[in-house]
Amino acid sequence: MITTTQLFGVLLAPVAGAALVALAGRRPNLREAASFLAACVLGWLVYDMAPAVLAGARPSWRGPEIFPGVPIAFEVEPLGMVFALVAASLWIVSIVYSVGYMRSNGEAHQTRFFACFALAIGATMGVAFAGNLLTLFLFYEALTLVTWPLVAHHGDDESRNGARTYLGVLILTSTVFLLPAIIVTWAMAGTLDFTVGGILAGKLPEEGAIVLACAFIFGIGKAAVMPFHRWLPAAMVAPTPVSALLHAVAVVKAGVFSVVKVLVYVFGLDFMADTMNWLPWLAGFTILAASVLALRADNLKRRLAYSTVSQLSYVVMAATLLAPLSMIGAALHIVAHAVGKITLFFAAGAVYTASHRTRVSELDGIGRTMPFTMTAFGIAALSMIGLPPTIGMVSKWFMVSGAWDAGAWMALGVIVASTLLNAGYFLPIVHRAFLRQPTVRSAGIREAPWTMVLAMAVTAGATVLLFFFADAPLAYARALVGG
Repeated sequence: MITTTQLFGVLLAPVAGAALVALAGRRPNLREAASFLAACVLGWLVYDMAPAVLAGARPSWRGPEIFPGVPIAFEVEPLGMVFALVAASLWIVSIVYSVGYMRSNGEAHQTRFFACFALAIGATMGVAFAGNLLTLFLFYEALTLVTWPLVAHHGDDESRNGARTYLGVLILTSTVFLLPAIIVTWAMAGTLDFTVGGILAGKLPEEGAIVLACAFIFGIGKAAVMPFHRWLPAAMVAPTPVSALLHAVAVVKAGVFSVVKVLVYVFGLDFMADTMNWLPWLAGFTILAASVLALRADNLKRRLAYSTVSQLSYVVMAATLLAPLSMIGAALHIVAHAVGKITLFFAAGAVYTASHRTRVSELDGIGRTMPFTMTAFGIAALSMIGLPPTIGMVSKWFMVSGAWDAGAWMALGVIVASTLLNAGYFLPIVHRAFLRQPTVRSAGIREAPWTMVLAMAVTAGATVLLFFFADAPLAYARALVGG
């Protein structure tokens, strides 16, 4: 039985961690210990809740009404549980990695970094367990604000420009599209509660539903559906642990999670089936266009950023196909992309720490001097492509099966074409690293600090283990569609 205390413990543990980090100040050992302790406490609380949710429990809490009939509300359901499990687990690993990265690179403002990182996880938990659109919106915006200092971390002109783009695009999409969509939903449905089957069926004409769906899809800018994707490549000026947070742990996952949650619990699958068959085309365009941009990018983090834009729209496209199998694939791909993409960014950060190289064209032979790092990169790349034995293959299998069942031949074509493009921009990196001769400048390069290598080993290992033990995430994904 999940108590209200446990639910609020999940929301408050990261905030308490941020406070302890601030109090520790310039004492790095104490500061990092506080971060790690908060991450472990959050992980324990989330994992303790998980079995009850899988068994059918839906713990909730309704607070004071901000507007008539619209309170601050929390509810734990299967999709939110998956998101919370991913974020809580990867926060622990990210702390281990960040200690090695921040110390090795002599990064300034480390207290601010660890405090904002913790607050970002707290906002993520609020998004995961939001019980209505108002609560989701408040924590979604809080996540934007507490991650902005992380993007601007270095404080130079490039960082400030990237942070302005990051904040500008996300605030613009929220205020111009998302907030009006929420207000219209309230006016039409009389409630903002997330409800199984949706709250808009019979409340909107088809034309109105299409416009409202557009507002939600584009308003949730963190999902990076084109043309509102520029914030993601712009944010690559941040330190690599921040890039990992943005791409794998919190920010973009909050985006696609919010899209899926709105489609399932606000519109409802039955209502969408009659009016929204154009949505997969929008996601399919983003998948292919971003893949082409990734293929052309020489900067490693920029290539990974465009890969994320593409991979996020896999989730959006699979969810909008409305087939049970594709919806399962969408939920699974949140997990698959998280563990795979965080490994790729960990590897990119390790390469930078050890060699200060940032371009794909500079990686010739680096796998011979950094074998653990580039092996982890190779495993994660296989998952992004969708090849066994990785969890990425499992999520793509469900997406393909769902598209086949729905007769969505466009989606099948997009998945096949994008898989080839994924191979086209990932496999040459692995080829360069292991099969080309090292350059003269490679002399003396060694693996990054052991904490960074350990974190990569854990996430790369999880990418493979989840292929063989996919039953747990599958169970939550099936619960989402009532299977």
